[in-house]
Amino acid sequence: MHDREIFDVLLEREKLGTTGVGHGIAIPHGKLSGIDRLYGIFARLDAPIPFDAIDEQPVDLIFLLLAPDNAGADHLKALARVSRLLRDRTFCEKLRGSSDPDALYALLTDAPTSHAA
Repeated sequence: MHDREIFDVLLEREKLGTTGVGHGIAIPHGKLSGIDRLYGIFARLDAPIPFDAIDEQPVDLIFLLLAPDNAGADHLKALARVSRLLRDRTFCEKLRGSSDPDALYALLTDAPTSHAA
């Protein structure tokens, strides 16, 4: 997998409409050939960046999802779960407030799966 392939897939997705969902959050996502499972990458930025978000606010929390071309519903389920988690303002404040990578990992992996949609 090449960085350029990932960039191109994400750029094509952004052309369909922004993945900046508001409140400083973006969930860029796309499907790639050549990967065999879903990947999630979280980044908390020290300084928010312009992202053409729906609320026109800069973004400081980014959760990138990459799925195999044949992911089907698994891609949509993962996207829905991330979206539900990041709609929780308390959860996002915990992400913003933690500087410990282990604590961030624990927050993201121990998050309940039953948040209401």
